[in-house]
Amino acid sequence: MASYKSILVGLDLSEDTDQVVQRAGELGKAFGADISLAHVIEPLTFAYGGDIPMDLSEVQEQLQSQAKEQLRKCAARLDVPAERQHVVLGQPATELHRLSEELETDLIVIGSHGRHGLALLLGSTANGVLHGAGCDVLAVRVQRNDE
Repeated sequence: MASYKSILVGLDLSEDTDQVVQRAGELGKAFGADISLAHVIEPLTFAYGGDIPMDLSEVQEQLQSQAKEQLRKCAARLDVPAERQHVVLGQPATELHRLSEELETDLIVIGSHGRHGLALLLGSTANGVLHGAGCDVLAVRVQRNDE
């Protein structure tokens, strides 16, 4: 089994985040690895294609502020210092690849919802991160309460 020294954890900050944080913490402890946390926010202009005739920058700033606070709470559980907490704008898979390279991580940990059917065909962030990563990727199968 590989020995990991630097782990990047990509979090969507959903209700499933705790499961991913727990698994990443276990891995970090087992390998004595440094853990970095990341949350990627897709710019609102991506979602709406610039079709909304209003300035969304204030809303975007609020989203970033809320994400930073949520990420800070996750980081506190794992004793991850502020300099290893990253909230970035962009496309999730692309930004996680970039950040992983920049931080020279040897493992990316992400949550996977195990979608089926149409959602599987359309792809997911987990699938996007897996393909194109320059290091190992662990997709943590998150369990919903209704599963």
